[in-house]
Amino acid sequence: MSPSTFSNTVLLFDKPIRWTSFDVVNKVHYLIRQKTGHAGTLDPLATGLLILCTGTETKNITSFQSLDKEYTGTMIMGSATPSFDLETAIDQEYDISHITEEMILSAAEKFIGTMEQTPPSHSAKHSEGKRYYKLARAGKSFDLKKQVVTLNEFEITKVSLPEVDFRIVCGKGYYVRSLINDLGRSLHAGAHVSALCRIRIGHYHLKDAWKMGEFAKFVKAERDSAVTGISGESPNA
Repeated sequence: MSPSTFSNTVLLFDKPIRWTSFDVVNKVHYLIRQKTGHAGTLDPLATGLLILCTGTETKNITSFQSLDKEYTGTMIMGSATPSFDLETAIDQEYDISHITEEMILSAAEKFIGTMEQTPPSHSAKHSEGKRYYKLARAGKSFDLKKQVVTLNEFEITKVSLPEVDFRIVCGKGYYVRSLINDLGRSLHAGAHVSALCRIRIGHYHLKDAWKMGEFAKFVKAERDSAVTGISGESPNA
């Protein structure tokens, strides 16, 4: 296999924390020297599955964006941030001494289904041609447009206050950060995301994804073997 084998194909990556989705796209584009695009943004502080399409396969990006997505994560109850995660500092704190596991489980059930959701101000949505997060970071005010989204599953997997672990399955355009913020508000306790990982998109799974370091080493080895005539072997084989 040579770098050209990565043309016109679908690649799965495990996005590292603090990398943007475009950081991954740019790195892969540099390594394989092929047209590359991603099929669904992950926040910089989120990790997990990112689907990349190369060459002619980039024409099919929208088909991947419509697939359902599965996440696992951790929320912190009793405090909130403007970005609904740790990108910004805590600006609100609440007493959670009244909160019980039963209250959290009951509140979570109410968010399952199709309903309107307000995206975070720190997000990649557009307002008059400018990204929400750029406007928010500049301290500018703007209208947050609600969108109709679907939450298929919302499972609370562990409660150890103030930390609460969860798993969700959702449809296109869903913001997990908004869900957690809304859950905290519904309990008059505040909440923000402290960790988030996308583990599945449709039938594509994180366990099958490349780590960026492994991919870079593999591409280099294949490029070197193409020059020397020595065949390499995939670390995922």
